[in-house]
Amino acid sequence: MKKFLRFAVVGATGFLVDAGVLWLILTYTPLGPLSGRVIAIALAMTTTWLLNRHFTFGASARSIVVEGFRYGFIGLVTSLVNYGVYAGLLLMAPLLSPYAALVAASIAAMLFSFFGYSRYVFRR
Repeated sequence: MKKFLRFAVVGATGFLVDAGVLWLILTYTPLGPLSGRVIAIALAMTTTWLLNRHFTFGASARSIVVEGFRYGFIGLVTSLVNYGVYAGLLLMAPLLSPYAALVAASIAAMLFSFFGYSRYVFRR
């Protein structure tokens, strides 16, 4: 349970990075919510890898390159789930705020990512 709570704190930090970068992109660039979210997800994923590696799970016994590849693989699959829910909500409900879609999509992807990271990336 302790790891899951730490994971939740790291996830909340990643969410803030994701939402903050998305807000910056939507406010200060001509990019829209779909393309802007790709950049936001990439920056949030990098942030959560570093935090999960040091704070939640600890470094794995694998090299940092292998660990990073595994994290990226699970992160990519999780991001596809996250982005799919996000884009689906925005396309089905065009008046929905991108930030509300972001919250729903992030929650949908959280459990998958915890089990993927804890069992495939950081398992000792």
